[in-house]
Amino acid sequence: MEKVYLTRKFFSSTSVQQETNYSINFAKILIMKFGTKAIHAGVQPDSATGAIMTPIYQTSTYVQEGVGNHKGYEYSRTLNPTRHALEKNLAAIENGKYGACFGSGLAAIDCVIKMLNPGDEVISTNDLYGGSYRIFKTIFEKYGIKFHFVNMQNPSEVDALLNEKTKLIWVETPTNPMMNIVDIKAMSNLAKKIGAMLAVDNTFATPYLQTPLDLGADIVMHSATKYLGGHSDIVMGALVTSNDNIAKEMYRIQNSSGAVCGPMDSFLVLRGIKTLHLRMQRHSENGALVANFLKSHSKIDKVYWPGFETHPNHEVAKAQMKDFGGMISFTLKGNKLEDALEIVKKVELFALAESLGGVESLIGHPATMTHASIPKEVREQSGVVDSLIRLSVGIEDAEDLINDLEEALGKL
Repeated sequence: MEKVYLTRKFFSSTSVQQETNYSINFAKILIMKFGTKAIHAGVQPDSATGAIMTPIYQTSTYVQEGVGNHKGYEYSRTLNPTRHALEKNLAAIENGKYGACFGSGLAAIDCVIKMLNPGDEVISTNDLYGGSYRIFKTIFEKYGIKFHFVNMQNPSEVDALLNEKTKLIWVETPTNPMMNIVDIKAMSNLAKKIGAMLAVDNTFATPYLQTPLDLGADIVMHSATKYLGGHSDIVMGALVTSNDNIAKEMYRIQNSSGAVCGPMDSFLVLRGIKTLHLRMQRHSENGALVANFLKSHSKIDKVYWPGFETHPNHEVAKAQMKDFGGMISFTLKGNKLEDALEIVKKVELFALAESLGGVESLIGHPATMTHASIPKEVREQSGVVDSLIRLSVGIEDAEDLINDLEEALGKL
């Protein structure tokens, strides 16, 4: 763990020693089961009071005994103790060494792309989350970075685009909203072939279901707004890596650009992670029940959920995921926009809202909400048609959720 803090040059030798004392127990953290790590990794009782919960350090600056003589913290944009605890916790549950938290998931993506240079090329999936597509195309493309969007379910399509300018392969799996599965090991092999970085958006799966670093990824990205926070009350992003050089750049950009999260949000995500394993178990159980209900309904055309044996990359999902999660998309027979808009209005337990991953169930219409920034012809090529509906299945009683959907579908 000491290397994490040595990359942050503002730490004094005293603070490094304090972190090294913590790292004596790090070997134990490495062999802990997930639920234990989620609760204990990166956090300790408060040294001043013995408080078992990490305090919310609501401060912008820190008093120094002398110039350069401080307790490891100088200014909260650079580092805050509450955020620091969260970053260590996130690194541990992703089986990584270094964690960094940001003001949103897009701010975390922004950090990764800022590691590139004009003329570099990025390969990503053709059914990417709309916000990721937007930042790639409307923010960074004008600075000379070229983006390719391909069907990543077929590694040969990625292989065909590799060249000496390819510096990053950006993966979502499962993808948003088509629930496609990308083989992380296959993408890692392709990235290593040309010395490119592999980054994986692990928002849908979470580290409970999938740990991309163990499969060869260099960077894991999260919208912590979603399952990590888990209660729809914060906006945050995170990056985790085990690569020393990437970590140095990550911390440099985090500090220089300043798109960090606050201590209150850090506290809430730390609290959310303590029940992540329990929530993801219930999300997955409910997701399976809802997906099978939809598959058997007469008014449903297609259901997109990687747990089905008929899913194109079901075997890959089984190999790299512990379970299949609570995210489901489906289309209606007839593919009518008005039918989809009617369904999202008629449901009562499923709240019509953007975002996902909270304890409550949400319903959304990607073509007019999360993916509206993608041109119609582009999004339809990847399957985001007018009748596509996306569900974030919560942790309520599954029977009530199914009854809610059944009543809404019956009113069509």
